[in-house]
Amino acid sequence: MSRIGKKPITVPGGVTVTLEEGNRITVKGPKGTLSRALPAAMIVKQEDGTVSVTRPSDDPEHRSLHGLTRSLIANMVDGVTAGFSKQLEISGVGYKAEVKPHGLTMSLGYSHTIDVKAPAGISLTTPNPTTVIVAGPDKELVGQIAAEIRSLRKPEPYKGKGVKYAGEVIRRKAGKAGGK
Repeated sequence: MSRIGKKPITVPGGVTVTLEEGNRITVKGPKGTLSRALPAAMIVKQEDGTVSVTRPSDDPEHRSLHGLTRSLIANMVDGVTAGFSKQLEISGVGYKAEVKPHGLTMSLGYSHTIDVKAPAGISLTTPNPTTVIVAGPDKELVGQIAAEIRSLRKPEPYKGKGVKYAGEVIRRKAGKAGGK
């Protein structure tokens, strides 16, 4: 049995979980509403403020989907209660980001500025010009938008210029040895 898959998910107050036909689940909470189609083989049951996931057999495919399904539902419940966020740091001379009504405008050393539009449910904020915070209830979408922003100018190993995750360590290279 999957250790993660066996754990029941507690549903906090103010959150409603709705199981629909075709293994579709909808979670509503103070931060928004999330809906997802779950693997058809998994059996999802809701009882007494908890949601549990069971698998029909010990096939390798069912075993791999068991923990995944439980984690997806748990992330949905966490997202509509607390939400998720990723922080990005921008380093480099003249590299900056600023919030505009459409989303984010970034200057990353190119000859033009780059506009990033936030999809519905995702908020982009900049506490200072070199920090970007991507926040929202959907963990998957928050991570995807953060990865897309990082890919606009990945950190380079010589000077460390570019966009990186907060806490990410960039392995530095020595560069050319100075000749005489």
